[in-house]
Amino acid sequence: MIERIGEHYRANIANRFIRPLLLQLPMDKMAWDLVEVLTEKVDQYRYQGFDLDDLYRQIIATARFVALIRRELVPGLRQRVAATHISGPDKVMRNMAVNNFNSNLQVFADLVNELYINLVELDKTQAHGRMPIYAQMPELKNIGIELIGH
Repeated sequence: MIERIGEHYRANIANRFIRPLLLQLPMDKMAWDLVEVLTEKVDQYRYQGFDLDDLYRQIIATARFVALIRRELVPGLRQRVAATHISGPDKVMRNMAVNNFNSNLQVFADLVNELYINLVELDKTQAHGRMPIYAQMPELKNIGIELIGH
């Protein structure tokens, strides 16, 4: 699932047409690093395994990233991208990226939300009578709202 999230992110969210605009968003380095680990560094998990605390922190950062994109980037995306002058096949690809960005962002958010739901179930199963990790992290309380956008 994390691989699917990363593939979708690289192809549809942080592609060469949109990424320069994402990098202008007001996000601190630590949050960027967490989003990057979730979306681009899946290989390290193949060898080290997954840590629930880390995954939850990455999901929190990614949910805030999605909410920030919706608030700061989506409303003026067409105008901001149009400011870069390109032509030919690149222009067609850029227009496709912009026209499909909203739905691609929603798919990305849904995938991250699905990952979160699956992790919570795993967390509950592994808790064995103790309080699950997600219940100890108040930042996770509104994750669904930030991801789904309602």
